[in-house]
Amino acid sequence: MTNGPYEVRFTLVAEQDLLRLADFLLQRAQNLEDLHRAEEVMQILRQTIEIQLATMPWSYRKAAPGKRSTRRELVVPTGSSGYVALYEIESRHCVLVLAVRHQLEQDYH
Repeated sequence: MTNGPYEVRFTLVAEQDLLRLADFLLQRAQNLEDLHRAEEVMQILRQTIEIQLATMPWSYRKAAPGKRSTRRELVVPTGSSGYVALYEIESRHCVLVLAVRHQLEQDYH
């Protein structure tokens, strides 16, 4: 998807992370409203990642301070917690999303 000067691509690992996170929300759903909310959260997560990274990938925190400045993390708040997308700015025109996790998870999978 391209909504800005950068093309945003997801690795297979990042796509699998999104599926894993969606499955977790769906398994916890107790009613139809929860199912709709889970779907909405995942749509918002993907759209936010794509839009924010397509327009301003340099604006977010470095993944490892003092290391490569091209590896960064985008925090996407949802309610009382949120998600973190690890990404690499590959060139002047491309951002690669490497992994996605919930903020309460220990690390990327």
